[in-house]
Amino acid sequence: MNLSLYSVNAFLILDSEGHRVLAKYYRPKSHPQGESKDLLTLKEQRAFEKGLWQKTKKPGGDIILYDSHLAVYRHSLDLIFYIIGGSTENELMLYSALVAFSDAVHMLLRNQVEKRGVLENLDLVLLCLDETIDDGIIVETDSTTIASRVSRPKADTTEIVINEQTIMSAYQTVKEKMQQRINQL
Repeated sequence: MNLSLYSVNAFLILDSEGHRVLAKYYRPKSHPQGESKDLLTLKEQRAFEKGLWQKTKKPGGDIILYDSHLAVYRHSLDLIFYIIGGSTENELMLYSALVAFSDAVHMLLRNQVEKRGVLENLDLVLLCLDETIDDGIIVETDSTTIASRVSRPKADTTEIVINEQTIMSAYQTVKEKMQQRINQL
């Protein structure tokens, strides 16, 4: 058994018709077994995605072994999120990463996770993905941590209201200070 941190081969988001919304394939050169020779071309990737979608298009399951790949998936309205790993990977770890990613996206998009919302906020979705998986290594499985890293809250700034009264108050303060200085001389 070869233990490695590189547990994710691909991350996919497919729509309800099986079309690619987002796909990220990981082939780290520093992997202990060398660079993967699997799913290299776009044609191979599309065929894999189409076959995977055919097997998982109906809600009900959450894990499947397809084409010697372990695929965990989660349905969300008109989208399906997938994390693809090797056939010997820990499916619980893959599933916890998928749930964390999915929940973080739900938080950031305010539960409006459909194809249009994902495409309009693709930058947030990609940042969530990068915070969850880095070069095939699962780095975070807590959805609130992922969401907080992606959207930083605005710094607490006290709003300064400038109106005629504050300008007159500032003028009076400056005038008094100047008079005190002149009287000291």
